[in-house]
Amino acid sequence: MKIIQITDTHLSFLKPQFQANWKPLVEWINSMEPDLVVHTGDLTVDGADFEEDLVHGREMLRDLRYPTLCVPGNHDIGDLPGTRQPVDGERLSRWRRIIGPDRWTHDLGEWRLIGLNSMIIGSGSSEADEQLAWLTDTLHTREGRRVLVFKHKPLFVEDPEEGETGYWGMRPEPRRILLELLTENGVELVASGHLHRARIVDGAPFRRVWGPSSGFVVGPMVHMPYGDAIVGAAVHILGSGIESRIVPLDVLSPIVLDDVIHEVYPPSPAEETLS
Repeated sequence: MKIIQITDTHLSFLKPQFQANWKPLVEWINSMEPDLVVHTGDLTVDGADFEEDLVHGREMLRDLRYPTLCVPGNHDIGDLPGTRQPVDGERLSRWRRIIGPDRWTHDLGEWRLIGLNSMIIGSGSSEADEQLAWLTDTLHTREGRRVLVFKHKPLFVEDPEEGETGYWGMRPEPRRILLELLTENGVELVASGHLHRARIVDGAPFRRVWGPSSGFVVGPMVHMPYGDAIVGAAVHILGSGIESRIVPLDVLSPIVLDDVIHEVYPPSPAEETLS
């Protein structure tokens, strides 16, 4: 079975700076004839604030001829409390109404695929508690199926024992709880996006895959010493094991966010004052 993972497309009708990469990406995906496509978040430029972006993203996903599942990213529904766009009930319900569930399970033969909403993990909300209880039950009732997990933010950037990584990773305590649960239940792969870097790391407790963005790369504006700054996708082949590979796509334009960030994500008035 073949799963194509795409991520961080950053689609928008209002801000189309990354839109040109969508059509060639779709053509490549459809030519690959996957059993499933998984989008690991940041479908939109700013679905967290603009319903139009989510509607546009939904319409774009209809170009794919194969079953597609999505988990939300920070640009789709917001981030943790204290950030500029915290996840709230309105943002969550908008995603669910327009795109679909923010967490899901999908069985493919002997495999169980789980999609998580990583944007609420560590928020202290009832939604986060409900997701953890749901995940625990979903793992415990897998009936021998082998498990892959898809989420937007990676569990950690470099080390499972690392401290606070701010915007890029999970907070230490919720990371510890989730890591323990996934390890105890024999999860074999955790695939994520968010970092706009491509990387595959094998080793305990499971394989970690950072899918490359198909929207843009981030230049020296952000220091990220790990992974490759490419545009493309990831492919996961499920057989007796899991074969994962990063696929750079020459048909996509390697747009650099640094060059357009003030057009796409202009600072707020408060941020302008501080800068």
